Amino acid sequence: MFVCSQQDLFQFADEVLRQAKVGGATAASVDVYEATGLEVSVRMQETEKVEYRRDTGVEVVVYVGQKKGYAATSDLSPNALSQTVSAALNIAHYTQDDECAGLPDKSLMAKDLIDLDLYHQHNLSPDTALQIAMQCEDAALSYDEKINNSEGASVSADHAQGVFANSHGFAAYDKRTRFGVSCVAVATDNSGMQRDYWSDAARNIHDLCAVDDIGRTAAQKALARLGSGSVKTGVYPVLFDNTISGSLIGHLTGALSGEALYRKSSFLCDSLGKKILPDFMQLFENPHIPRAFSVTACDDEGVATKPRQVIENGIIQGYFLSHYSAQKLGMTTTGNAGGIHHLQLKPTVPTQKDLLKQMGTGLLVTELMGQGVNLLTGDYSRGASGFWVENGVIAYPVQDLTIAGRLQDMLAQILGIANDYRPHAPHSIGSILVEQMTVAGA
Repeated sequence: MFVCSQQDLFQFADEVLRQAKVGGATAASVDVYEATGLEVSVRMQETEKVEYRRDTGVEVVVYVGQKKGYAATSDLSPNALSQTVSAALNIAHYTQDDECAGLPDKSLMAKDLIDLDLYHQHNLSPDTALQIAMQCEDAALSYDEKINNSEGASVSADHAQGVFANSHGFAAYDKRTRFGVSCVAVATDNSGMQRDYWSDAARNIHDLCAVDDIGRTAAQKALARLGSGSVKTGVYPVLFDNTISGSLIGHLTGALSGEALYRKSSFLCDSLGKKILPDFMQLFENPHIPRAFSVTACDDEGVATKPRQVIENGIIQGYFLSHYSAQKLGMTTTGNAGGIHHLQLKPTVPTQKDLLKQMGTGLLVTELMGQGVNLLTGDYSRGASGFWVENGVIAYPVQDLTIAGRLQDMLAQILGIANDYRPHAPHSIGSILVEQMTVAGA
């Protein structure tokens, strides 16, 4: 599966760090990786794409005092490694001193690299992958006579391995897999044409849900959108479906990220210890869930990760900080170099149906469009489609809407969270009901 052995990757890392030290670096880190991938796609039962990928790379960060240099290469030859280290050192000599630059303290490095069961090798052949994609698409096309077209089905298989090491003597090997299946169905009737999709992804190919179910769900979702109308502009409750609710929490965590905070580009600056959400809101970061996505034993700087509560009873308990952003804020890294790890939002009700009943009349949003979110002011405005709900029951599909509000108000007005998160999603976040937003119809 891989060209490089685990030992090869460690040797590359050791050589880079050795050369950086000889060249005058006072500290350095290196990331050496290799990745392979297969992706196939079909449309109307005809092969559209068969693509292989094989990537290798080395990323080098050096510090000369408080000066930082970075360089990267996709060539693992000795000469390329030497040139890359030299390039990083040259860049460092031309940069200005930054009092926050440097490696995290050695005491913060991960000592117990937990096995999170993230690698499940499967030598998926192109022929087998194409058969799976065709089976998935066929399940959609044969579901209903109104499904007379398709934007295709795809199957992907990715394997990756890497070593991260730094001049503290820290070195960690990591490998992981990801398998995915998706399908886009097109439904047509007298009202027009509608499309929708469904997908699944997992670390282990055998954990994927049945491919027929993926195709049928894509068909069902497309059929449900036929005859879409609009709504009268007004202020209504809005229920974010579990397929998009993560974006709302993503805006929250984005505003709590170190870079946004030290740049003063967040509406949540100086919010630690402040109540911004309802009492029932509990948000956890759990980087150690076996086989999950967005999990890791250490962050991109080698800092040990650990489970923690970010929001407790609506009160902010922590930010998302790398070493650099923590230094800028006069704080300590939270082990979030490279991003946010698996989030878990505690539910208040079992199902989305419970939230529909709680909402009564309002808008169920299943798709969002556009990027109209300002984390500095909290202003929120995005295109939306979904379903109009009356008396707790879905009445008809709607499209070409705009939903708007302020994130400060939307977060404070969350009324409930369903326990319907998708098992293989990057984060465990179910449907979220917001008390009111402005909804503009066509």
